[in-house]
Amino acid sequence: MRLFRNPNQTRATFTRRAALLGAAELGGFALLAGRLYQVQVLQGRHFALLARGNRVTSRLVAPVRGQITDRFAVTLAGNRQNWRALLMVEETANAAATLDRFEQILPLAPDERARLNRAIARHQRFIPVLIKDFLDWDQMAAIEANAPDLPGIIVDVGWTRLYPLGPSLAHQVGYVAPPNQKEVAANPLLALPGIRVGRAGIEQFHETTLRGRPGDLQLEVSPVGRVVRELSRQDGIPGPDITLTLDAALQQSVITHLADKSASAVVMDCTNGEVLAMASNPSFDPALFDSGVSEAQWHAWVTDPRTPLVNKPCAGLYAPGSTFKPAVALAALEAGTLTPSDVITCPGYYDVGNTRFHCWKKGGHGPLTLHGGIAQSCDVFFYETARRAGMDAIAALAHRMGLGVGLPIEQPDALPGLIPTPQWRRRHGHRWNVGDTVVAGIGQGYIQITPLALATYAARIASGRAVQPHLTRAIGGSLQPGATARDWPALPTPEAYLKQVRAGMWAVVNDPTGTAPLARLTLPGVQMAGKTGSAQVRRVSRWVREHTNFNSADLPWKYRPHALFIAFAPYDAPRYALSVVIEHGNEGPEAAAPVARAIMTDTLLRDPANRPSALIAANGPT
Repeated sequence: MRLFRNPNQTRATFTRRAALLGAAELGGFALLAGRLYQVQVLQGRHFALLARGNRVTSRLVAPVRGQITDRFAVTLAGNRQNWRALLMVEETANAAATLDRFEQILPLAPDERARLNRAIARHQRFIPVLIKDFLDWDQMAAIEANAPDLPGIIVDVGWTRLYPLGPSLAHQVGYVAPPNQKEVAANPLLALPGIRVGRAGIEQFHETTLRGRPGDLQLEVSPVGRVVRELSRQDGIPGPDITLTLDAALQQSVITHLADKSASAVVMDCTNGEVLAMASNPSFDPALFDSGVSEAQWHAWVTDPRTPLVNKPCAGLYAPGSTFKPAVALAALEAGTLTPSDVITCPGYYDVGNTRFHCWKKGGHGPLTLHGGIAQSCDVFFYETARRAGMDAIAALAHRMGLGVGLPIEQPDALPGLIPTPQWRRRHGHRWNVGDTVVAGIGQGYIQITPLALATYAARIASGRAVQPHLTRAIGGSLQPGATARDWPALPTPEAYLKQVRAGMWAVVNDPTGTAPLARLTLPGVQMAGKTGSAQVRRVSRWVREHTNFNSADLPWKYRPHALFIAFAPYDAPRYALSVVIEHGNEGPEAAAPVARAIMTDTLLRDPANRPSALIAANGPT
């Protein structure tokens, strides 16, 4: 029996075990090294991004909306910062529970919670959900103090739209509001907190230009979602600023002259079509649409008979009344059915078959030529002139003057109006009668015109050019077309006929027999030409006129005629054209002529470079 193992054999056994252990260790290290190589080298970038995602959140940033200014760089629509609460859906395990805790700090109305539930359900990655906007300091502090219990909720700085002139330019500049579900579905970027969409006026017309392009923001956040610091920011591209042709100071002046009337007024540069003022009265505060309009406020607007939400210069439709008579005169002159020396006698009425049409002057005007017919606004003269010319000729001329056609103004709600024709009447299943043409001769019947079209019409008579009204002067500093008279072609109407009509309009204001002495300018060396108009909104029967002491001033306000006036000045070198429409203004002290005189006076005094030297000498620079 052997008591001791051979040392050589023991050494061999140890060596084999050591080799096996060493091989095992080397294999383990090889596997570990291979895995480390895979994780750190081959997949290093992937895991680095995952690690970074544990502390960094990335999101799109709404761009700053472009500003809107007047021609002198006065801000009409700007921006200001405001605090808001956002929910980063990826940063919370249970969005509903987080919102429940948020409501314990700041209550949410049922419609707000419903909106948030919808937004979370259709959530887009990198687009945070707006919980609450327009936070005050105490609300912001309460959210920050409770951040550990509100994972995924951050307080952010956004932008809200600011309208320094408030209601003065609400219709023309427009307003913004949050996008609706349909718009967000069509363009997910509209879901960005702070994004607003133009709903009217220039804001809507130039929406895609003003909106700009979004940026990117990366934030370092704590495990509970509190923002530690901003890591990087790539600001969005702001929308370019848009400069309008409007003169904010003149606009304010026009509104002052309209006072509390339900009315509108448009002032144009008749050499190039730039709109200097476009007032609609009464108006509304456009800023309310950004933060939300209350039900009570909305009800007050829609039930007001003066229709404050209607953009009256562009969307208000009115019978033009006697302001249409110069167009009828031009149509007859072009058709060769009337000459400036033709005499038409007015006995106070005009019979067509069994129908009698009355002149506004009960006793009649007697014999009149074209000059006197316009100056005294004789209805009988234009009944006969319209019958001679025919409605087709009148409509063609009116369209050429910008009446009853779509005008390319940057207002989405602009309406074309209507100049009826026999063909139009037949399309509606009725026959055109001679009486329809006769009534159209004084701007009544089916004719519907906007105040903007009336100002364009006055500008074309004054300039002899087919100027188009426009509001955009420059975008991003680049001047837009239409800035000079050369941009607009001459009208095909012979200049001799335009001179005849201009002379009649001069007599309306400046001749002792004219119908608008209250429109006469008091500025030395400057005269204005114009045309009055009174448009019925309710028919008055022949019996009532002949057998009662009828006075439209005794009617309820909504049944009184509209008062209208168109004009241009200076008469010898026309530069400005205007229209004024006073709803249910009737005649007398509330007529449009004195309002037009005040507006034209302010217009002429606004720009020393464009007014006669006599004005500067008499009034000094402004």
